[in-house]
Amino acid sequence: MKMKLQKILSRFQKLHPKEIDLSLDRIKNLCKKLGNPQDKIKAISVVGTNAKNSTINGIFAILKEANFKCNVYTSPHILRINERFVFNNDELSDDELADLFEEVESINDNKPITFFEILTACYFFKAAQYPDNINIIEAGLFHRFDATNILKENLASVVTSISKDHLDWLEKDQQTIEKIVFEKTSKLLKSNIIVAKQNSKKTMDCIKKTIYQNPSNKVFFNDDFSYLVGENDFFYYEDKLGGLKLPMPNVLGQFQLENISTAIATLRTLDLDIKDEHIQRGITKISSVARLQEIKHGKLKKLVKNNTLIVDGSHNEDGARVLNEYLQSLDCNKHIIVGMMANKDHEKYISYFKDISSITTIDLKTQLNSISGKDLKKKFKIMPNVQYQPSIEQAIKSINLKQGDLLLITGSLYGAAEALMLN
Repeated sequence: MKMKLQKILSRFQKLHPKEIDLSLDRIKNLCKKLGNPQDKIKAISVVGTNAKNSTINGIFAILKEANFKCNVYTSPHILRINERFVFNNDELSDDELADLFEEVESINDNKPITFFEILTACYFFKAAQYPDNINIIEAGLFHRFDATNILKENLASVVTSISKDHLDWLEKDQQTIEKIVFEKTSKLLKSNIIVAKQNSKKTMDCIKKTIYQNPSNKVFFNDDFSYLVGENDFFYYEDKLGGLKLPMPNVLGQFQLENISTAIATLRTLDLDIKDEHIQRGITKISSVARLQEIKHGKLKKLVKNNTLIVDGSHNEDGARVLNEYLQSLDCNKHIIVGMMANKDHEKYISYFKDISSITTIDLKTQLNSISGKDLKKKFKIMPNVQYQPSIEQAIKSINLKQGDLLLITGSLYGAAEALMLN
């Protein structure tokens, strides 16, 4: 069946010559043929640059703990496309996914449509079969013309951290935070808008200005909800409904407390039947793949022996910033293996990392649009102790790890996926 699934996906990729072509016409036309399934579901939409997936995982974990049935749509996938299609709290099987794709493919009748658009239409079509479920939907590249933005109404729009990324899809004179905020937030639906912590006052002010005329109920980090790190493995969450003393979640990095707080604020704003104990238990069961994921077993772990191995898909400056904050909190030597896509700001990304013992650049051989490890090494000349190795395995073997050292593989979700598949 996996081969059948791959053949269908290959056909999907040939339906439109451009990977991304910002428009809503194609998906609207297809969804109309499908009976406008997007009008039959209730959804929490999640937009932003970073932390979308982590925030979704937090919302999902809490809802499951409170016995809600959920459908979840995320992108990109890390290991299997099935990750993008969760219904009734479980991923679709290969058979179910192939059947779904074939049905929608037949209805599309070879009309031009991008890969992401037809996948989104498939999700809506399936989601409409579960009208009572809560849908958690991650927006793609930008929100204003994103395929997910054809809902007539939703339960809430969650705005995670916004920063500069995917700039190659904007004109040179439009590569500003103001423009990115506009693209992501100017067309949010009228419902509830929950805005997470931003990396600067300028960005938060820009969001507030952009959504000022949106009549939604608005909830902002710091103004309406916040968190505080406590002692003895607890943290405190607070909003207008009161405070919660919560256990530390099962995910690494203090920045994850920001994402979890946003998830809690979203669910408490919606006034769902969620009790404090659901939140307390839910945040200890969050699944996080390729987001500060510690690898404790497998082939790559054997290569690093007793040292810590972490895989993280961060690929832009805001991701690098929070990743460095986490590394700085650790008292050990840090080594980084980096592979990146060609369209990223490589120098800016690496400049955020401080006190790194070694940096090894690698090739992402499965990605045609990646930068070669040799060229990446040249871009990283501002950093000390940079070397090049062709692959992740060769990179690990070349690094002189001492007892207690940490090794991080980062720079791209594709690189993170490659590491996890190798393992």
